[in-house]
Amino acid sequence: MRQGVYGAPPAALAPDVASEPQFSPLHPGAQALEALEAESLEAFTLLAPPGAAERRYVLAQALRALKAGAPLLALAPKAKGGARLRAELESFGCDVEEWSKAHHRLCRALRPAIPRGLDEALAQGGPQFCEETGFFTQPGVFSWSRIDPGSRLLAGALPQLSGRGADLGCGYGFLAREILRSETVRSLALIDVDRRAIEAARRNVEDARASFFQADATRDDCGLSGLDFVVTNPPFHDAGTEDRALGARVVEAAARLLRKGGTLRLVANRHLPYEATLKAQFRGVEQAAEGEGYKIFEAVK
Repeated sequence: MRQGVYGAPPAALAPDVASEPQFSPLHPGAQALEALEAESLEAFTLLAPPGAAERRYVLAQALRALKAGAPLLALAPKAKGGARLRAELESFGCDVEEWSKAHHRLCRALRPAIPRGLDEALAQGGPQFCEETGFFTQPGVFSWSRIDPGSRLLAGALPQLSGRGADLGCGYGFLAREILRSETVRSLALIDVDRRAIEAARRNVEDARASFFQADATRDDCGLSGLDFVVTNPPFHDAGTEDRALGARVVEAAARLLRKGGTLRLVANRHLPYEATLKAQFRGVEQAAEGEGYKIFEAVK
């Protein structure tokens, strides 16, 4: 029986799915749901994303991949899309059984023989060119429809960089394009845990000096070491919940990647206390700029 799971549903709500093939783009090595042949799965469980366009896209991809009559279990926290799951599944032509448990809404449905509205949901939530930013992107990627103000501030404060470097949490490639304006940059590794971000970055950063890695930079060095510089706008949310330790782990990863004398340039929300972590990993730390609710640090290993 060919089944699948998307994301990490709580074990108490969706037991026995952790060993099923993973299809979330946030899991390095996972299969791509959109690459599956239509009507090839016999069951699917998904922890639905909070964003509306992204959630409808994932639901539509799941229904496209399921055989007619195959079961779909979709769940989400009530305040992060769960309250809309039933209506969204019904809009695709599903008969839905819904219940609540552990602050989540759970919906079970069988894939209808002829679902409605899949093409529209796939188009709205799929890869696309954003006229406002001038970048290829996709709903669900960090700051997908606008240039993040922290990244913009960091880009404006970057000196002319040189040598070998990395952009940790590269997103769809905004900072990378700015970094590669410098002719003295020899190579730049773009690293992001989100496969969609990496796929978008490949389209946005057409430079022979760029290389691309879908990886969790806090766990995977991607074969890199002795870098001259690292630039990062580190994440500080995990599954929508603030996790200050996540950004600290990115700082530690940057320190591992850099040579002695290499530099880290980091932008962070003003309220996030990265100073202690930076000083523990780097011999020289200074706040280089501040504005729009953000602060920029330069640190020397």
